[in-house]
Amino acid sequence: MEKSKNPASIAALWMVGTLISFMAMAIGGRELSEELSTFQILFFRSVIGLLVICCLLHRSGWHQIRTPVISIHCLRNFAHFGGQFGWFYGLAFIPLAEVFAIEFTVPVWTAVLALFILGERLTVPRIIAIALGIAGMLIILRPGLEVMKPASLAVLGGAICYAVAHTMTKKLAHIDSPLCILFYMTVIQLPLGLIPALYDWRTPSFDAWPWIVVVGVTAMSAHYCITRAMQLIDATVVIPMDFLRLPLIAGVGFLLYSEPLEWAVLIGALVMFTGNYISIRAEKKKLT
Repeated sequence: MEKSKNPASIAALWMVGTLISFMAMAIGGRELSEELSTFQILFFRSVIGLLVICCLLHRSGWHQIRTPVISIHCLRNFAHFGGQFGWFYGLAFIPLAEVFAIEFTVPVWTAVLALFILGERLTVPRIIAIALGIAGMLIILRPGLEVMKPASLAVLGGAICYAVAHTMTKKLAHIDSPLCILFYMTVIQLPLGLIPALYDWRTPSFDAWPWIVVVGVTAMSAHYCITRAMQLIDATVVIPMDFLRLPLIAGVGFLLYSEPLEWAVLIGALVMFTGNYISIRAEKKKLT
């Protein structure tokens, strides 16, 4: 009964869980990058994720994994794996805030891809969101003013891969359950991480295992928490809270790793946020 009286407060608590999960995953990825390769991190992430999903399927029913569109699952997860590789690779070489800021270009690329793959209309608010998203990205990357870092380009490539994955998820959401989508995500991506990791395998030390568990668990909890928040309140409220990831992770990077606070990163992210917010507000008005 309390839940229906104050959904905003409960959604805010779910978003706190989202923010904590993303920051813990970023810190875990940074710590593991000193000992393990990116492919090993992704492999162990899939192993932990698969154990969690199998436990949930055991309780709710294995019938959910039947799917008539395994090819779409494969395409989605090859793209999603590329997105994760770019994200975790970037964590090892560039400031945490820059990784998160570049990741926020995902809605821009998703809107562009949805135009061609899903046939969605390109409205004026979406054009504004795309334009401001690209402008914010250029402010962050500053091409021509300094040498482009390979790690920054890897994260940008990862953002485009995430956009492909999100577009495929829109297709799958009308066919399969969320647990089915997560199950195939972990099953397909597990060998994608394992096979290249075997070429440069390093057995994790005792100190690395807690971080491996943190990365695996928070990768699931982050998406679960934000989904629960969106079930309670509008995306126009959730998205601004999600953007709090940037100043928070900038503070974490400054305190834990002595990373400088780059104003260009914060300004660029604010420009991207403005574009996303305009687009989401317009979508909400269409539905009311």
